[in-house]
Amino acid sequence: MTDGAMGTLLEERGIPQGRAYDLANLTHPSLVQSVHEEYIDAGARLIETNTYGANRFKLAPHGLGDQVAEINRAGVEIARRAAGDRALVAGAMGPIGRHLVPVGKITHAEAFRAFTEQAQALLDAGIDLFVLETFADLEELHLAVDAVRSLCSHPIIAQKTFIEDGETLAGGLPRRVIEEVSRWDIVAFGANCTVGPQRMLSIIQEMAEHSPLPISAIPTAGLPHLIGGRVAYDATPEYFARYGRQMVEAGARIVGGCCGTTPAHIRALAQAVRGVEPGSRRVAVSVRTRSDETKATRQAQASRLAEKLGRKFVVTVELDVPRGLDMSSLIQAAEALRDQGCDCINISDGARARLRMNPMVVGRLVQEIVGIEVIQHFACRDRNLLAIQADLLGAHALGLRNILAITGDPTQVGDYPTATSVFDVDAIGLVRILRAFNNGVDLSGTSIGEKTAFLIAVAYNPLARNPEEEADRLRRKADEGAHFIFTQPIYEMSVLEIAVREAERVGLPLLMGVLPLRSSRHAEFFHNEVPGIQIPEEMRRALAELEGDDAKRYGIEQAQQFVRRAKGMTAGMYIMPPALSPHVAGQVMEALH
Repeated sequence: MTDGAMGTLLEERGIPQGRAYDLANLTHPSLVQSVHEEYIDAGARLIETNTYGANRFKLAPHGLGDQVAEINRAGVEIARRAAGDRALVAGAMGPIGRHLVPVGKITHAEAFRAFTEQAQALLDAGIDLFVLETFADLEELHLAVDAVRSLCSHPIIAQKTFIEDGETLAGGLPRRVIEEVSRWDIVAFGANCTVGPQRMLSIIQEMAEHSPLPISAIPTAGLPHLIGGRVAYDATPEYFARYGRQMVEAGARIVGGCCGTTPAHIRALAQAVRGVEPGSRRVAVSVRTRSDETKATRQAQASRLAEKLGRKFVVTVELDVPRGLDMSSLIQAAEALRDQGCDCINISDGARARLRMNPMVVGRLVQEIVGIEVIQHFACRDRNLLAIQADLLGAHALGLRNILAITGDPTQVGDYPTATSVFDVDAIGLVRILRAFNNGVDLSGTSIGEKTAFLIAVAYNPLARNPEEEADRLRRKADEGAHFIFTQPIYEMSVLEIAVREAERVGLPLLMGVLPLRSSRHAEFFHNEVPGIQIPEEMRRALAELEGDDAKRYGIEQAQQFVRRAKGMTAGMYIMPPALSPHVAGQVMEALH
């Protein structure tokens, strides 16, 4: 028997919402101790220190990043006083609270150091064992286990959080996780948080049937909801205990409570499981059938662009999405480009943070009305991790197979400078998500029913301010599963040679960016104000002496000459004509004949 929730109980008893609960070890030690004692009196024989979030990354936003050792040490001392000789004291450690690369920006080395720092503090204070809990990312959990193991041989109970909605079981995720963690140096594995007792039971049944390790089951007190701005849970102690007994009968050997549970829940649970032998009895749950297996391995049809890439010189053209609702001008431009031999239309995603129609809708209209494929640009700026995955599933369902993964321009440069930029992930993390979908699972490893067929494009800037960093980012995009590369507009062969060399280094096809200039002002703007674009001085001088149609003609001629020289070096080109000007793109395409 373990204890129940600490954070929700502390909040209920006066700790302000939003404060780091771990800080209560220093500010309210008697309150923390009293909660520990109540759980032990209720029947807990293993209590966790109030240190779940006491790592450097989670404490830093509260201004407590330099107090990791102090807060963890105090947490152990309080738990020790409460436990006496009646209970074991487990050092509680949770995830760092930020995404690791490539999904986020925290490196594995940084996370490892944070876990090691916290684990060392807990060890020095004298814990009996570790509980690593509420990890959604199995890779991060493994990193935490390795960090603890680098310091000691103390027992480790590791726990992942699952979202059980039927598909989790149908996809066999608990079983696959068990197969992975059984190779780790831990004494028990289980599930905690996120789901209530009924859904937790289904997860435990699936895990216990395949696990060589003892299983732990630590559910919440039902689903959370808001009452007066505070999170509340409704599962009664009696209901919680009834399912807790079934978890033990299903094979759980460690049981307790997570968010929303109280000493009353633990008391009821302790009474319900007294004398019950952990078993492997299974009751009716969703079972993976042969048809499920077939569905899970089915591969969606690839795009026509995927079939062309590497077999012909591919031409894609970007069309600016007009403001408002009327897309007729864009449709007409796409029809003209189709007739001129263009392979694909690029649809931007709020470029420069401008308000435009959702690119998925625009892309669907173009493909349906015009009959030409699109490459949907997909920016990370406006979506959190949940919305990114939801929108990608929607894009695939709409028949949009080609995705250019981009980080996106910050909102400060656009129509609504005060809007929030999300950036849960960047382009590298987005590529990983797309690759996961192509493997038939989401980012958490849960089955999505079938494998998607996304063709994944990424951007590369050969004139980046930090070329080494840009090359490294390209390598990471390739490692995560990118299929081909777009460049910024290029005007010099020496710059294209840099891009070709880096593309060859990562083994991906390259589409060179071609942007025909239309005036001296146009050229000066791109050269001086747009990062990553460099216009040769000779070209800028020539444009300065030309006006109107003469300047536009010169810009197109220069683009044509460049395409003729560069055609044999790349897999295709990406034309960015001014506004909705299909005739300009068509004139550039004439250089291919």
